[in-house]
Amino acid sequence: MEGRWVEVADRVLVRRYAELDLSVGLVMGDGGCLVIDTRGDERQGAELLAEVRRITRDPWTVAITHSHFDHSFGTRPFLDCPVWAHEGCRADLVENGGRARDEWARYYRDLGRPDIAGDIARTEIVPPDHLVTDRIRLVVGGRPVVLAHLGRGHSGNDMVVHVPDAGVIFAGDLVENGAPPAYEDAYPLEWPATVAGLLDLLDGTPSPGPGGAVVVPGHGDPAGRAFVVAQHAEISALARLCELVSAGLLSPADAVRRSPYPEETTRIALGRAGRP
Repeated sequence: MEGRWVEVADRVLVRRYAELDLSVGLVMGDGGCLVIDTRGDERQGAELLAEVRRITRDPWTVAITHSHFDHSFGTRPFLDCPVWAHEGCRADLVENGGRARDEWARYYRDLGRPDIAGDIARTEIVPPDHLVTDRIRLVVGGRPVVLAHLGRGHSGNDMVVHVPDAGVIFAGDLVENGAPPAYEDAYPLEWPATVAGLLDLLDGTPSPGPGGAVVVPGHGDPAGRAFVVAQHAEISALARLCELVSAGLLSPADAVRRSPYPEETTRIALGRAGRP
């Protein structure tokens, strides 16, 4: 999907980027559209804006699935428009966005990518101005869209975007395809229940087509229910290992051996398991 839009359902498009294997979304209606995530800096956001404009001239609304830089730092070029996210997303960007910008600029500089580092360093972080606590229903170009916080998981402010008439859910990084889920900012013990809520949402989403409901992860290819079920089993298994280690019933080394994920991912999850 790199460099082109792919329509995964009626007027619901996904655009993929090689950098971080990122997926962003576009939901089009009649007279309005919804942009889902804005990429990782102002230049990338402006590129995305130009690609949206190639598809539609309608006014947009923006939804941010969570506060991590690669999903939220590209918002500035889209203003002025409503920017929706979970209330914790705004809090995290206000309190920690500047530090995250410096850390990621340094990361890319050390990686030998001064171009990306400079773009991130020059980015103005724009917090969302329309906030979701639990869930809210929008109408975008005549189409219903539900924004829902199902619980903590990949972050403390994960929000999914449900397009019920198309049978599509944009899951952010609650689901990741092609790489292990990222636990650096996660809540490993709560993540399984949150993905169980995502499965409940899927089960209540009739698909207008023969292929079943579509889940768009924050990274990697769109997938179906079976993929989410499999990933739920994996993160549940890792959560149980975290509980056993915390209770002193299992050593970290044994947890690594029994984990469905690589050692680095597992040790990060073990370190996060005790966080409130």
